[in-house]
Amino acid sequence: MKLNMMIREGASFRNRVDLNCDFGEGYGSYTFGQDEELLRYVTSVNIACGFHAGDPRTMREAVERAAAAGAAIGAHPGLPDRRGFGRREMAADPAEVYEDTLYQIGALGGFVRAAGAELRHIKPHGALYHMAGRSEAIADAIVRAAKAYDPQLRIYGQNGSLLLKAAELHGLRAVSEVFADRTYMADGTLTPRKMTGALIESPESALEQALRMVTQGAVRTLNGEVTTVQADTICLHGDGPHASSFAAAIHRGLAAAGITLQRPE
Repeated sequence: MKLNMMIREGASFRNRVDLNCDFGEGYGSYTFGQDEELLRYVTSVNIACGFHAGDPRTMREAVERAAAAGAAIGAHPGLPDRRGFGRREMAADPAEVYEDTLYQIGALGGFVRAAGAELRHIKPHGALYHMAGRSEAIADAIVRAAKAYDPQLRIYGQNGSLLLKAAELHGLRAVSEVFADRTYMADGTLTPRKMTGALIESPESALEQALRMVTQGAVRTLNGEVTTVQADTICLHGDGPHASSFAAAIHRGLAAAGITLQRPE
Protein backbone atom coordinates (compact mmCIF):
# COMPACT_ATOMS: atom_id res chain seq x y z
CA MET A 1 0.00 0.00 0.00
CA LYS A 2 2.77 2.42 0.91
CA LEU A 3 4.56 1.89 -2.40
CA ASN A 4 1.33 2.13 -4.39
CA MET A 5 0.53 5.45 -2.70
CA MET A 6 4.03 6.69 -3.49
CA ILE A 7 3.52 5.96 -7.18
CA ARG A 8 0.02 7.46 -7.35
CA GLU A 9 1.23 10.66 -5.70
CA GLY A 10 4.31 10.93 -7.89
CA ALA A 11 4.48 14.02 -10.07
CA SER A 12 6.84 12.58 -12.70
CA PHE A 13 6.21 8.86 -13.05
CA ARG A 14 8.76 7.00 -15.17
CA ASN A 15 8.18 3.48 -16.38
CA ARG A 16 11.79 2.48 -17.05
CA VAL A 17 15.21 2.82 -15.48
CA ASP A 18 18.69 1.37 -15.79
CA LEU A 19 20.45 -0.38 -12.88
CA ASN A 20 24.24 -0.14 -12.97
CA CYS A 21 27.06 -1.39 -10.79
CA ASP A 22 30.83 -1.03 -10.64
CA PHE A 23 32.41 -4.25 -11.85
CA GLY A 24 35.76 -6.03 -12.18
CA GLU A 25 37.43 -4.06 -9.41
CA GLY A 26 39.91 -6.73 -8.36
CA TYR A 27 43.48 -7.20 -9.53
CA GLY A 28 46.01 -9.99 -9.43
CA SER A 29 44.90 -12.59 -6.89
CA TYR A 30 42.60 -10.10 -5.12
CA THR A 31 38.87 -9.94 -5.77
CA PHE A 32 36.43 -7.32 -4.54
CA GLY A 33 32.69 -6.89 -4.69
CA GLN A 34 30.01 -9.39 -5.59
CA ASP A 35 30.21 -9.36 -9.36
CA GLU A 36 28.55 -12.69 -10.12
CA GLU A 37 25.59 -12.03 -7.85
CA LEU A 38 25.06 -8.49 -9.10
CA LEU A 39 25.02 -9.57 -12.75
CA ARG A 40 21.68 -11.24 -12.05
CA TYR A 41 20.07 -7.89 -11.28
CA VAL A 42 21.78 -5.07 -13.19
CA THR A 43 21.38 -3.90 -16.77
CA SER A 44 24.71 -1.99 -17.05
CA VAL A 45 28.20 -2.48 -15.62
CA ASN A 46 31.11 -0.07 -15.23
CA ILE A 47 34.38 -1.98 -15.56
CA ALA A 48 37.57 -0.77 -13.86
CA CYS A 49 40.26 0.06 -16.40
CA GLY A 50 43.51 -0.59 -14.54
CA PHE A 51 44.20 2.60 -12.59
CA HIS A 52 42.22 2.45 -9.32
CA ALA A 53 41.60 -1.28 -9.82
CA GLY A 54 41.64 -3.93 -12.52
CA ASP A 55 44.38 -5.51 -14.60
CA PRO A 56 44.41 -7.10 -18.07
CA ARG A 57 43.08 -10.48 -16.96
CA THR A 58 40.47 -9.01 -14.65
CA MET A 59 39.32 -6.66 -17.40
CA ARG A 60 39.08 -9.44 -19.98
CA GLU A 61 37.14 -11.71 -17.67
CA ALA A 62 34.82 -8.91 -16.57
CA VAL A 63 34.04 -7.98 -20.18
CA GLU A 64 33.35 -11.59 -21.13
CA ARG A 65 31.06 -12.17 -18.14
CA ALA A 66 29.14 -8.97 -18.74
CA ALA A 67 28.75 -9.68 -22.46
CA ALA A 68 27.49 -13.21 -21.74
CA ALA A 69 24.92 -11.80 -19.31
CA GLY A 70 23.71 -9.20 -21.79
CA ALA A 71 24.67 -6.24 -19.60
CA ALA A 72 25.64 -2.96 -21.24
CA ILE A 73 29.39 -2.44 -20.85
CA GLY A 74 30.92 0.83 -19.73
CA ALA A 75 34.44 1.98 -18.91
CA HIS A 76 35.09 3.05 -15.33
CA PRO A 77 38.25 5.19 -15.46
CA GLY A 78 39.72 6.45 -12.21
CA LEU A 79 42.69 8.24 -10.72
CA PRO A 80 46.01 6.32 -10.55
CA ASP A 81 45.63 5.48 -6.86
CA ARG A 82 45.31 1.78 -6.08
CA ARG A 83 46.18 2.24 -2.41
CA GLY A 84 43.30 4.67 -1.97
CA PHE A 85 41.02 2.76 -4.38
CA GLY A 86 40.68 5.94 -6.42
CA ARG A 87 38.69 7.65 -3.67
CA ARG A 88 41.32 10.25 -2.78
CA GLU A 89 41.43 13.43 -4.82
CA MET A 90 44.65 14.30 -6.65
CA ALA A 91 45.95 17.53 -8.14
CA ALA A 92 45.61 16.36 -11.73
CA ASP A 93 45.40 19.00 -14.45
CA PRO A 94 42.84 18.70 -17.27
CA ALA A 95 45.46 17.56 -19.80
CA GLU A 96 46.42 14.65 -17.53
CA VAL A 97 42.78 13.77 -16.97
CA TYR A 98 42.13 13.75 -20.72
CA GLU A 99 45.15 11.54 -21.41
CA ASP A 100 44.54 9.15 -18.52
CA THR A 101 40.85 8.83 -19.37
CA LEU A 102 41.49 8.15 -23.07
CA TYR A 103 44.21 5.64 -22.14
CA GLN A 104 41.86 3.73 -19.86
CA ILE A 105 38.95 3.77 -22.30
CA GLY A 106 41.23 2.43 -25.01
CA ALA A 107 42.54 -0.34 -22.78
CA LEU A 108 39.09 -1.60 -21.91
CA GLY A 109 37.87 -1.02 -25.45
CA GLY A 110 40.41 -3.53 -26.75
CA PHE A 111 38.96 -6.28 -24.62
CA VAL A 112 35.41 -5.25 -25.53
CA ARG A 113 36.22 -5.45 -29.22
CA ALA A 114 37.95 -8.81 -28.81
CA ALA A 115 34.84 -10.16 -27.09
CA GLY A 116 32.63 -9.01 -29.99
CA ALA A 117 30.77 -6.68 -27.65
CA GLU A 118 30.05 -2.94 -27.63
CA LEU A 119 31.41 -0.25 -25.33
CA ARG A 120 28.35 1.88 -24.58
CA HIS A 121 29.19 4.33 -21.83
CA ILE A 122 31.76 5.99 -19.58
CA LYS A 123 31.38 6.53 -15.86
CA PRO A 124 34.29 8.05 -13.90
CA HIS A 125 35.15 6.36 -10.61
CA GLY A 126 35.33 7.69 -7.08
CA ALA A 127 37.22 10.94 -6.60
CA LEU A 128 37.42 11.55 -10.36
CA TYR A 129 33.61 11.25 -10.54
CA HIS A 130 33.17 13.91 -7.85
CA MET A 131 35.87 16.18 -9.28
CA ALA A 132 34.10 16.07 -12.65
CA GLY A 133 30.84 16.92 -10.95
CA ARG A 134 32.03 20.33 -9.76
CA SER A 135 34.93 21.27 -12.09
CA GLU A 136 34.12 22.41 -15.62
CA ALA A 137 37.70 21.78 -16.74
CA ILE A 138 37.83 18.21 -15.41
CA ALA A 139 34.37 17.42 -16.75
CA ASP A 140 35.31 18.79 -20.17
CA ALA A 141 38.52 16.72 -20.24
CA ILE A 142 36.65 13.48 -19.52
CA VAL A 143 33.97 14.15 -22.10
CA ARG A 144 36.51 15.15 -24.76
CA ALA A 145 38.36 11.89 -24.17
CA ALA A 146 35.15 9.90 -24.53
CA LYS A 147 34.20 11.79 -27.67
CA ALA A 148 37.65 11.30 -29.18
CA TYR A 149 37.31 7.55 -28.70
CA ASP A 150 33.68 7.27 -29.82
CA PRO A 151 31.16 10.13 -30.06
CA GLN A 152 28.35 7.60 -29.58
CA LEU A 153 29.39 6.88 -26.00
CA ARG A 154 27.02 7.83 -23.20
CA ILE A 155 28.26 9.71 -20.16
CA TYR A 156 27.03 8.54 -16.76
CA GLY A 157 27.22 11.30 -14.17
CA GLN A 158 25.58 12.35 -10.94
CA ASN A 159 22.24 14.09 -11.26
CA GLY A 160 22.77 17.81 -11.80
CA SER A 161 26.55 17.56 -12.19
CA LEU A 162 28.82 19.57 -14.46
CA LEU A 163 29.85 16.30 -16.09
CA LEU A 164 26.35 15.89 -17.54
CA LYS A 165 26.36 19.50 -18.72
CA ALA A 166 29.71 18.93 -20.44
CA ALA A 167 28.32 15.85 -22.18
CA GLU A 168 25.38 17.85 -23.52
CA LEU A 169 27.68 20.66 -24.69
CA HIS A 170 29.74 18.15 -26.68
CA GLY A 171 26.69 16.41 -28.11
CA LEU A 172 27.05 13.17 -26.14
CA ARG A 173 24.17 11.44 -24.42
CA ALA A 174 24.03 12.43 -20.74
CA VAL A 175 22.68 9.75 -18.38
CA SER A 176 21.65 11.11 -15.00
CA GLU A 177 22.65 8.81 -12.14
CA VAL A 178 21.13 8.48 -8.68
CA PHE A 179 22.04 6.25 -5.74
CA ALA A 180 19.76 3.93 -3.82
CA ASP A 181 22.20 3.12 -1.02
CA ARG A 182 23.52 6.62 -0.26
CA THR A 183 21.84 9.55 1.43
CA TYR A 184 21.69 13.06 -0.02
CA MET A 185 22.51 16.53 1.26
CA ALA A 186 20.18 19.53 0.92
CA ASP A 187 22.03 20.74 -2.20
CA GLY A 188 21.42 17.42 -3.97
CA THR A 189 24.94 16.06 -3.56
CA LEU A 190 25.75 12.76 -1.88
CA THR A 191 26.43 12.80 1.85
CA PRO A 192 30.22 12.39 2.25
CA ARG A 193 31.13 8.85 3.30
CA LYS A 194 32.91 10.12 6.41
CA MET A 195 29.68 11.59 7.77
CA THR A 196 27.26 9.66 9.97
CA GLY A 197 24.23 8.56 7.97
CA ALA A 198 25.97 8.58 4.60
CA LEU A 199 24.99 4.98 3.87
CA ILE A 200 21.50 3.49 3.79
CA GLU A 201 21.64 0.35 5.88
CA SER A 202 18.50 -1.62 4.94
CA PRO A 203 17.31 -2.94 1.57
CA GLU A 204 13.77 -1.78 2.37
CA SER A 205 14.95 1.81 2.82
CA ALA A 206 17.06 1.61 -0.32
CA LEU A 207 14.07 0.37 -2.31
CA GLU A 208 11.86 3.11 -0.92
CA GLN A 209 14.40 5.73 -1.96
CA ALA A 210 14.81 4.17 -5.41
CA LEU A 211 11.06 4.15 -5.99
CA ARG A 212 10.67 7.75 -4.92
CA MET A 213 13.50 8.85 -7.22
CA VAL A 214 12.08 6.99 -10.22
CA THR A 215 8.37 7.60 -9.72
CA GLN A 216 8.44 11.09 -8.21
CA GLY A 217 11.76 12.49 -9.44
CA ALA A 218 12.56 13.35 -5.83
CA VAL A 219 14.67 12.25 -2.88
CA ARG A 220 14.39 12.98 0.84
CA THR A 221 17.63 14.52 2.09
CA LEU A 222 19.48 13.77 5.29
CA ASN A 223 17.89 16.78 7.02
CA GLY A 224 14.37 15.73 6.01
CA GLU A 225 13.88 18.09 3.07
CA VAL A 226 12.94 16.93 -0.43
CA THR A 227 14.98 17.77 -3.53
CA THR A 228 14.41 16.90 -7.19
CA VAL A 229 16.44 14.35 -9.15
CA GLN A 230 16.39 12.79 -12.59
CA ALA A 231 16.78 9.03 -12.36
CA ASP A 232 17.95 7.66 -15.70
CA THR A 233 20.12 5.06 -13.97
CA ILE A 234 20.48 3.83 -10.40
CA CYS A 235 23.90 2.86 -9.06
CA LEU A 236 24.16 -0.27 -6.92
CA HIS A 237 27.49 -0.42 -5.09
CA GLY A 238 29.07 -3.86 -5.21
CA ASP A 239 31.66 -3.49 -2.47
CA GLY A 240 29.34 -3.54 0.56
CA PRO A 241 28.66 -6.68 2.60
CA HIS A 242 24.98 -6.69 1.65
CA ALA A 243 25.33 -5.64 -1.98
CA SER A 244 23.53 -8.63 -3.48
CA SER A 245 20.58 -8.44 -1.06
CA PHE A 246 20.18 -4.72 -1.82
CA ALA A 247 20.33 -5.40 -5.55
CA ALA A 248 17.77 -8.20 -5.33
CA ALA A 249 15.35 -6.11 -3.28
CA ILE A 250 15.60 -3.10 -5.59
CA HIS A 251 15.31 -5.22 -8.73
CA ARG A 252 12.21 -7.04 -7.44
CA GLY A 253 10.63 -3.92 -6.01
CA LEU A 254 10.98 -1.84 -9.15
CA ALA A 255 9.67 -4.67 -11.31
CA ALA A 256 6.70 -5.17 -8.96
CA ALA A 257 5.90 -1.46 -9.32
CA GLY A 258 5.63 -1.89 -13.10
CA ILE A 259 8.98 -0.27 -13.89
CA THR A 260 10.93 -1.79 -16.78
CA LEU A 261 14.63 -2.34 -16.10
CA GLN A 262 16.66 -1.65 -19.22
CA ARG A 263 19.89 -0.01 -20.32
CA PRO A 264 19.69 3.59 -21.61
CA GLU A 265 18.98 3.98 -25.30
